[in-house]
Amino acid sequence: MRMTSLAFLTVAVTAVSGGALAQRGLVHETDINDKLLVVSLADKVNRGCGSISARYWQAHSFVNELKAEAQSRGYSRAEIDDYIEDKANRAAMRQRRDAYFVSKGASSTDPQSLCAFGYAEIQKQSQIGVLLRAK
Repeated sequence: MRMTSLAFLTVAVTAVSGGALAQRGLVHETDINDKLLVVSLADKVNRGCGSISARYWQAHSFVNELKAEAQSRGYSRAEIDDYIEDKANRAAMRQRRDAYFVSKGASSTDPQSLCAFGYAEIQKQSQIGVLLRAK
């Protein structure tokens, strides 16, 4: 079950974070990409910290809202789906995610720092923290 949910989050993150080129291209939709970064950060904490898990229903709802927002801006489902397949866009989101962790004193490769980051976000009830819960 955990792998299925994680796979969903990974697909959801990349579904709108990459580079389908509609009018301006989703890559230029800053607000959508900022919210996708939130999902990517929460997903990495979920995968990297054994004492924190994702709130999958909240994440699912959050991602569906992002997809709906992208569609309301004229992006088709096919364009959003193309985003899922774009490896360069996935890599760019990982780089952005990892840089964010570093800016907060954490590392995407250090479980202890991911846990500390995650607990701090949960306590703050930030957008990231709302997608996570302590086990």
